[in-house]
Amino acid sequence: MPQTSVVFSSILVPSCSGQVQPGMGERGGGAGGGSGDLIFQDGRLISGSLEALMEHLVPTVDYYPDRTYIFTFLLSSRVFMPPHDLLARVGQICVEQRQQLEAGPEKAKLKSFSAKIVQLLKEWTEAFPYDFQDEKAMAELKAITHRVTQCDEENGTVKKAIAQMTQSLLLSLAARSQLQELREKLRPSAVDKGPILKTKPPAAQKDILGVCCDPLVLAQQLTHIELDRVSSIHPEDLMQIVSHMDSLDNHRCRGDLTKTYSLEAYDNWFNCLSMLVATEVCRVVKKKHRTRMLEFFIDVARECFNIGNFNSMMAIISGMNLSPVARLKKTWSKVKTAKFDVLEHHMDPSSNFCNYRTALQGATQRSQMANSSREKIVIPVFNLFVKDIYFLHKIHTNHLPNGHINFKKFWEISRQIHEFMTWTQVECPFEKDKKIQSYLLTAPIYSEEALFIASFESEGPENHMEKDSWKTLRPAFPGGSERPHSWL
Repeated sequence: MPQTSVVFSSILVPSCSGQVQPGMGERGGGAGGGSGDLIFQDGRLISGSLEALMEHLVPTVDYYPDRTYIFTFLLSSRVFMPPHDLLARVGQICVEQRQQLEAGPEKAKLKSFSAKIVQLLKEWTEAFPYDFQDEKAMAELKAITHRVTQCDEENGTVKKAIAQMTQSLLLSLAARSQLQELREKLRPSAVDKGPILKTKPPAAQKDILGVCCDPLVLAQQLTHIELDRVSSIHPEDLMQIVSHMDSLDNHRCRGDLTKTYSLEAYDNWFNCLSMLVATEVCRVVKKKHRTRMLEFFIDVARECFNIGNFNSMMAIISGMNLSPVARLKKTWSKVKTAKFDVLEHHMDPSSNFCNYRTALQGATQRSQMANSSREKIVIPVFNLFVKDIYFLHKIHTNHLPNGHINFKKFWEISRQIHEFMTWTQVECPFEKDKKIQSYLLTAPIYSEEALFIASFESEGPENHMEKDSWKTLRPAFPGGSERPHSWL
């Protein structure tokens, strides 16, 4: 299983050796003096109490938090408290700040302070609109905005900004709600994948080569599907991995676990693609045609690699490495495997997938310097990305020995998630082919048992283990190739 790299580990070793720099030329007049509980190292915030970190989020007359801090803290805070509780605390800090301004000589700066609060809320609602689907959070948002509008009764500029922010938020929530409803409607059809496929289909029955025989075109259509699926994943969905693990560790449930549906759906796409590849190979009757099918998918995987679509590439390789396909020795003996060996080298799991990570880094650098949309595409192997986040969270503690939150850890988690989100926002430059995509998404796929039946019918069992498996499976399908197979 992939683990966080050594470089990340060296960055994230919990330490309290940083020097306390309460002012940093940033905050001033913070309520409760919480800034003294923030630890900086080389000018970078590395730890602090939860209260101090919350105060560091809220603007003052002379201070506005850095955007990367806003994103990182809003993302990571859900590990420690639900968004509506954080919003309530932000509202309390705002009230305290306002009271200090009204009682002091800087009352004239109230309007400036209010504008900064609205800007913070605007960034929050744009980055994490789903936080406000909760009725409690929406109530807290209304309470804060009501308070700040009282400081702008003359020309209404703050009130106008709040109205625009609220309208944008409601549109975002409505769009997500409609998307979720659509997914729920489509979910049953993802199981019922059309007409049942026989183990040995008639020659006239269409296969992938009958739909698309160009590896580059198929790789482009796979990239379309990948970008479409991954675009439904949001930062808080990925952070749900961390907060869900903490909930399990503490024997309690925090957060809405249904939010992980987009993650599960994307992961399921990987599995379906792998099984589709295996199905397309195992269903072919003639060895010569199976050889051609394997070589076709090898070329498709290579084109995916060239595009930067590592997730589809890995799914295709995984499909060809499934036992029912890998055991077809007579078929593989006819395949020119040099290209496949290169692909497997790129996905070699040794040294924490070092070869893949080098290729991913190269694709990332290409994307950053891209002159065309084609060069911007980076689709990482999703299950490896998730495991990186998992191990990053498990290896490094949330809290340091002094009780501070280990913000070094959350800087790195946030950086990786932000980078992933940047990749998901790339618009696919390839022309969409509905016919090819429809086949990829709706073609019947075999269950694992059906794959073995088809594989044994193509090349008989060779050893005792395979013969035992064949004896076990055969009674379940007494009609052999005439018997419909169960679905995955």
